[in-house]
Amino acid sequence: MHRVAVEEKRWLDEPRFLHALNFCMLLPGPEAQQLATYTGWLLHGIRGGLAAGILFILPGAVVMAVLAAVYALYGRLPAVEAAFLGVKAAVLALVVEALLRIGARALSDGFAWALAGGAFAALFLFDAPFPAVIAAAALAGGATALRRKGTGSAEAAPPARPRAAPRTGRLALVLLAAWLLPTALLLAWLGGGHVFTGIAVFFSKMAVLTFGGAYAVLSWVAQEAVAARGWLAPGEMLDALGLAETTPGPLILVVEFVGFLAAWREAGGLDPLVAGLLGAGLTLWVTFAPCFLFIFAGAPHVERLRGRPGLQAALAGVTAAVVGVIANLSAWFALNVLFAEGARTEAGPVSVYLPDPASLDIKALALAVLAAAALFVLRLGAFRTLALAALAGLALFAAGV
Repeated sequence: MHRVAVEEKRWLDEPRFLHALNFCMLLPGPEAQQLATYTGWLLHGIRGGLAAGILFILPGAVVMAVLAAVYALYGRLPAVEAAFLGVKAAVLALVVEALLRIGARALSDGFAWALAGGAFAALFLFDAPFPAVIAAAALAGGATALRRKGTGSAEAAPPARPRAAPRTGRLALVLLAAWLLPTALLLAWLGGGHVFTGIAVFFSKMAVLTFGGAYAVLSWVAQEAVAARGWLAPGEMLDALGLAETTPGPLILVVEFVGFLAAWREAGGLDPLVAGLLGAGLTLWVTFAPCFLFIFAGAPHVERLRGRPGLQAALAGVTAAVVGVIANLSAWFALNVLFAEGARTEAGPVSVYLPDPASLDIKALALAVLAAAALFVLRLGAFRTLALAALAGLALFAAGV
């Protein structure tokens, strides 16, 4: 996005782009889609923001819907399962790569390391709720700004292009109503126990309580959709991430796959495919509609948020904690990819899932090593690493291994 918007098209200069990126990083939800929306707003107002934000996710959403349908229909065929074993192994390597990349940027001092370690322990050892972990990190980060108050100064931001704030405010109210109204109607019509209501409520909460990018979001999705609600099996969560890595658009489209399978399996009187597509569409709506709301409501007032040390310190605390969140996700993926069996062990407040060493899957381990070599040594990139691992899984199947 930086290369196209700043270097090639010259829609924005460097300070304006960084200013927009910083604003989007302060918001919950997928910052890449929000940055696209904000860029469109800067160029052409509300129409530009809507066009940029919708078209940023639309191609990937269509591809993911097709992949989810194919997976639901044919995912249990032996050859397909063999290919997805390779995909799972590659996903494990990709998550570890993300952990190392984000950790190198975020863990700059002992306090950041402590936040990351605390977040990992809270999730892995105590099964703490994801929103509570992120909130605690934000509070801890903000507290550091109070201790350093008056010692730093914010970089001056370029003046924002003036916009009609009342018109934008009215649109924000419309978007707020449009976002929340379907959830309210589903609660009144179907009740809290229906799968569509569950999708709407959970992903609405996720849209306003998640920071740190798609890998951090996946930790909460796995905790809720797999462990708590049983919408997906652990291996299917890995398949979802692998498919999302191959699609155009933001990685957060993985949630569309989750919504599709959840509705597919609890279709009720609907055709499963119709139910799955409705579930996918509902997931997309409650996940991305708030992004437009945040941008259109906040963009006219973004200068007031710029340079506040408390907000910046809270964001730094969340970013550090996200490293621990992704470490927990890496451990969760590794336990479910490499071991066929395990059990949760509890001792007082500690509740940890431990694998059965005898259930180690040698094929999965070999494929994970292959994927790690492709990613870290050969530097093939995500897509080619996924393709190589899937082909290796198919080769093992064809060889009868």
